[in-house]
Amino acid sequence: MQTTSTRGPGSAMHRFRDRYGLLLEWVVMFLMVALAVEVTLGIVFRMVGHSLVWYDEVASVLLAWLTFYGSALASVKRAHIGCPEVVDQFPPAVKRAVSIVGQMAVILFFALLGWVGLTIMPALAGDALVSLPWIPMNVVQSVIPITSVLILIAEVMFLIDLIRPQATESARAGAALSDGLH
Repeated sequence: MQTTSTRGPGSAMHRFRDRYGLLLEWVVMFLMVALAVEVTLGIVFRMVGHSLVWYDEVASVLLAWLTFYGSALASVKRAHIGCPEVVDQFPPAVKRAVSIVGQMAVILFFALLGWVGLTIMPALAGDALVSLPWIPMNVVQSVIPITSVLILIAEVMFLIDLIRPQATESARAGAALSDGLH
């Protein structure tokens, strides 16, 4: 059994990432179950001749939320589509630099998406769902800035992982150099 002191410099962040991923898994599972129950209810009510007027609109919202929160979970698990074969062909130093620049571009994109998502919220303040007018549209669309922040958290953790090995390697090299001098 390892103690905290022997796990290395990133152990607290990695524990946080594991718990963060677990939380997002629960959110995604909840949304999947809610969508399945809602669609099933819609089908049953339609079969008995009493269609629910809100069923398809709520299903669309739940599917969008599932997509966005699922994307946040995919970011934590590094499960988004990529093309690592191209980057893997580069020498290690170039591969690392390209990975860091690419990661920074992803972070910039989601920061921009979150900011734009947040700035449109006041414009949606007077709108609501058509079939459920007591649900404001800015609550529905809040998924964009919220999940952008969730994705940013995951992507920044990965950027730290990309940057950290160099510091660790240089510390090891310095220690090896000082051991060789004695």
